[in-house]
Amino acid sequence: MKITTRSLAHLVMVLCLFLYSIAQWKLRTKLKKTGYFVKNQVEKPVQNPTMRWIFFLFRGGAEVEIVIEAAVETKVANMKDELWQILDLMGEECRKYYI
Repeated sequence: MKITTRSLAHLVMVLCLFLYSIAQWKLRTKLKKTGYFVKNQVEKPVQNPTMRWIFFLFRGGAEVEIVIEAAVETKVANMKDELWQILDLMGEECRKYYI
């Protein structure tokens, strides 16, 4: 079987959609299990947000490097408590990228 660029792109797209749906399922399950809520676009608390909305919430986070003399310290800026809560629910694998 010859794998073309087009068929490879389709496989990558299917894999991305699969991972996206797993992340959404995991977050929704954890929200229901813990009783936590996430505010949606109209500030209404929901337990079934889409990953698209969650990614939108994370758009403001930024990595900042603080240089004091010879020491460089890296911090994450613009992270609200709600975002840290979402990271806690998603697990250590996701949180480690923000610490």
